[in-house]
Amino acid sequence: MSSLTSKFYKRLFLLPGLLLLIAIIIFPLLFTIRVSMANWNVSHSGLDWAGGANWARMFHDANFWQSLFRLFYFSFITTTLQYILGFTAAMYAWKGFASRRFFRVLWLVPLMTTPSVMAIVWRSIFREDIGAANGLLSKFGVDPIAWSTQIFPATVTITIAEVWQWTPFMFLILLAGLLSLPKEQFLSAEIDGATPWRTFWSITFPLMAPISIGAIIIRLIEASKIFDSIFNLTSAGPGNSTETPAYYLYTRGLREFQISYGATMGLMYLILAILTLTILGKIFARVSKPRGI
Repeated sequence: MSSLTSKFYKRLFLLPGLLLLIAIIIFPLLFTIRVSMANWNVSHSGLDWAGGANWARMFHDANFWQSLFRLFYFSFITTTLQYILGFTAAMYAWKGFASRRFFRVLWLVPLMTTPSVMAIVWRSIFREDIGAANGLLSKFGVDPIAWSTQIFPATVTITIAEVWQWTPFMFLILLAGLLSLPKEQFLSAEIDGATPWRTFWSITFPLMAPISIGAIIIRLIEASKIFDSIFNLTSAGPGNSTETPAYYLYTRGLREFQISYGATMGLMYLILAILTLTILGKIFARVSKPRGI
C-alpha cells in the first residue's frame, strides 16, 4: 500500500469524529454567532439582520455585568473553600486515617445526589419558620434568620449548598494525586530532619500543584454554570442579588424569549470564561515546580 493511500485511509477513519465535532460544537457555535446578529425574539420569528445592536445593548446592560461580578464571587469563594476542605480531608485519608475506607464512601454521597434535589433539601433546612438551621441557632439564643429574603444570608445559603455538593469532587481528585506521589522525596526529607509542615510546603504542595490546577480549573468551569442552587434556593433573590449569568440568560432567553439577546450574552460569557481560565492557568503553572528544602 502506497504512502498516499495510507494517508487517505487514515484521514477517512478520522472523518466520523470530525463530523461529530462539527455537529455538536462548531455548527452550534456558528449558529449562535448568527443568532446574536439577528433580531430573534417573541415578536420577530425570523433571523432578521440586526448587526451589532444586541452587542451594544449588552455592553450597556448593568444587570448582566453585575451578574458576572456575582459569578466571580461565587466561583472564587466556593472553589477556594472546596479546595481547602478537600485537600485537608485528602491529607487525613492519605496519612492513614483510621476509617478512611468508610470515609471515602461517605464523601461520595453528595456527588451521587442530584443538585436540584439537594437544593430543595437545603431550602427546607434554611426555612425561616421550621428550618433546621434556625432551630439549631435558637438553641444558642440567636433570633431566626431570613435566609432567603436577605442578601447576605441568601449568599451564605448558596455557598454552603455548593461547598457541600462539590467538596467531595476535590477530595477524590486530590486523594488520587496524593496516592500517586513518589516516596523518594519524602524519605529524603525525613532523613534530613524536615518537619511535617516544611515537608508539606516544600514537597507535597508543589508536587500536587499540577493536579490541584486541573481540579481547580474543572471546578471553576462547573461553578461558572451554577444554576440549580440559585433556581431552587433563592430564585436569584432577594431582588436580583444572587443572580448569575446562567440565571440571567435563562430569564431573558427562555422566559422572555429574547433569543438573540440571550445568544449574545452567552457568547460574551464564553469569551470571558476562556480568557479568565487561560490567565489563571498560566498563573497556577508558575507554582508547579517543587521548591528545595
